[in-house]
Amino acid sequence: MPKRSSRKSSPSPRKKRSATAKKTAAKKTTAKKSARKKTSARRPAKKTASGKRPASFLKGYGRLLFLFGALVLAAYYLYLDVMIRNQFEGKRWALPATVYARPLELYVGKKLSVQQLLREIKLSGYRPVLEAKSVGTFSLHGNTFELVSRAFQYGDSFEVSRQLRIRIEQGQVLAIDDRNTGEPVDIMRLEPAVIGRIYPAHHEDRQLVRLQEVPKTLTRGLIALEDRAFYQHHGLDPRALARALWADLRAGKLVQGGSTLTQQLVKNFFLSNQRSLWRKFNEANMALLLEWHYDKDDILEAYLNEIYLGQDGKRAIHGFGLASHYYFDRPLAELRLKEIATLIALVRGPSYYDARRHPQRLLKRRNLVLSIMAKQRIISAQEANSAARQPLGVVRRPHNIAGLYPAFMDLMRRQLRRDYRQEDLTAEGLRIFSTLDPAIQQQVEQAADKWINRLDAQRGLAGKLQTAVVLSDTSNGEVLALLGDRNPNYAGFNRALDASRPVGSLIKPAVYLSALEKGYNLASMIEDTPLTLKGPDDSRWSPRNYDGQSHGSVPLVTALIRSYNQATVRLGMSLGFEAIADTLHRLGVKQAIPAYPSMLLGAVNLSPYDVSGMYQTLAANGFNSPLRTVREVLAADGRALKRFPVTVKQAFSAEKIEMMNRALNAVTHVGTARSLQKLLPADLEIAGKTGTTNDLRDSWFAGYSGSHLAVVWLGRDDNQPLGLSGAGGALKLWAEFMRRIDTRPLPLFELPSLEYEWINFLNGRLSAEDCESVLYLPFPPGQAPSERAECLDSGMMDDDF
Repeated sequence: MPKRSSRKSSPSPRKKRSATAKKTAAKKTTAKKSARKKTSARRPAKKTASGKRPASFLKGYGRLLFLFGALVLAAYYLYLDVMIRNQFEGKRWALPATVYARPLELYVGKKLSVQQLLREIKLSGYRPVLEAKSVGTFSLHGNTFELVSRAFQYGDSFEVSRQLRIRIEQGQVLAIDDRNTGEPVDIMRLEPAVIGRIYPAHHEDRQLVRLQEVPKTLTRGLIALEDRAFYQHHGLDPRALARALWADLRAGKLVQGGSTLTQQLVKNFFLSNQRSLWRKFNEANMALLLEWHYDKDDILEAYLNEIYLGQDGKRAIHGFGLASHYYFDRPLAELRLKEIATLIALVRGPSYYDARRHPQRLLKRRNLVLSIMAKQRIISAQEANSAARQPLGVVRRPHNIAGLYPAFMDLMRRQLRRDYRQEDLTAEGLRIFSTLDPAIQQQVEQAADKWINRLDAQRGLAGKLQTAVVLSDTSNGEVLALLGDRNPNYAGFNRALDASRPVGSLIKPAVYLSALEKGYNLASMIEDTPLTLKGPDDSRWSPRNYDGQSHGSVPLVTALIRSYNQATVRLGMSLGFEAIADTLHRLGVKQAIPAYPSMLLGAVNLSPYDVSGMYQTLAANGFNSPLRTVREVLAADGRALKRFPVTVKQAFSAEKIEMMNRALNAVTHVGTARSLQKLLPADLEIAGKTGTTNDLRDSWFAGYSGSHLAVVWLGRDDNQPLGLSGAGGALKLWAEFMRRIDTRPLPLFELPSLEYEWINFLNGRLSAEDCESVLYLPFPPGQAPSERAECLDSGMMDDDF
């Protein structure tokens, strides 16, 4: 075998070239890898064989998600923050307008009975006690009242609280004394009763209170029961949340709230009552933000005014201020311990602890509240035990008379809409001082109840007789009472405003006033004889007198007081329709007046309110003063916003109105309304006119004293005959309430610009004062009759005309 050489052999040239190529290839590979690395920074990473992206990519994507989430969360908190601040710093609640009756002015000599003052005091929410010491209480001993009045902010002054003694004898105020000083009080105003509210669409009602006005016992007790850590936490109570979470986990659903007062406020003020984790999340975050911006007292005050505490029909009772009146018929500051504890008890569930449906539940809860307050040393154990032994004391229905005067409120709303938007009336918390006189309204309602039922039974109308009444102050046009239905609480069709019916003979004073302005006088002779008028369609109309007779030539005053139709039509045709329409418009009638003869006898449709406007001008001595229901409007903070002063415009001369008033006064003595002499006090002089329409379908009476005007309508909604004339129906109702109220006689003074003579109203001649058929009448200078007549029999009429 050949022997191997010990010397190494060198590689062949081929092999040497191969090694060099490998080195060169390795260098190229390294360069390519370097290029790929640079390119990879610009291109997305490719998925691996398993389909997953490299970790470097996931980190970049996560950062984007985190940034997006942070922006969303910031936007969410910004949205919550803006919403909270806008609502909490702006107008927090849509506050209904509060409407007050007129205040009762008391002074020595005022005509007022013990019963009337007692009712007024109760309407204003005063509580009867054995000895009046605290605000809002009164005692009555015989005919002497002792009371502690409430402070009250009027538009023109602030009435301080006073301890008063008021003595009444024989139907009038005999003395008013200050019980502290013993000094006599010249005049005082008893704060007005609330007669209504104008609610927003959601019917939430509340009476705002300031924290300093709330009894400390209530705020401390509320915190002890609902959120003991209120002044320590920042909107959330971790321990309470932990307890609630554990209870929810054990139950497998949301069963316990663990909410702070701040959270409860957020839920009621900003959120719905829906139970969900999202709502709880919003609630917690909003509570934190609320506490960040506002101090504890602001939050507590808002809570006291926002919390839901009961339901009164459609009206939701919110806040302790209104709840105090609703459950106990007294202001919050006047509550006793047992009542404060009851309101705190209601917070946990006004429906479950309903005071009127579940009193035993509420009583048990109230006593628990008292026990906890004692343990927290808010009250003593003795006070808690004493209060726990007492009944709830919740009134069956509060004495608050809001909502009892729907017809008047309807008229007032219509008038307010001329100056205020609907949202102003329902959301701004306005304080509206109206003209309604509750005492007079009561007399109207009682009189209507008496006579409607009596006439219903007499005529067999089976409850179909309806009525409307408008009563106003002759000096300023203030509407003092209004009735739109036989049921005064009915809030539907308002007949006083919307029942447009033929007015019959109520229109005749306008015809005769027109004649006086055209140069006629009360003794001018006119013809009461038959006549037939032809219409454009060849129809014929022949008016007849109520008694079916013609009376020949009669004085103008007699044609008016006896309501002769034939004489009125003849006179009106001679004057012209335009002259009479002008007189009606100057009297205050707004409607267009038809130019046909039957208009002269009342074939004109007017509402009782329209008629009142017309007669108001006569009662106000020729000065036209629009009827009004509002005296002034204050803002929620007491600032005067608008006053409604009396606006007057002289429409007729004093001389013409004096002649007309004397004639209408004669209507009540020897004319169609002479039955009033049996129904009214002998010294009460009035003026008025009856009205009766065809087939006795409508019964009217409009009359006025020296201080009050009232218009009464009786009829049926189906326009069927009543069988009642003006004197047989409306007049009797009118007399019933007018004799009850404090009204002054019509002043029958003599104008120096007129001459006065005794006239025989049967023939229009001068007569002796002691004759039977005479009237004392005014005349323009030189126009009184010159011929004298012997005494003649008056030929009295049927009382029921």
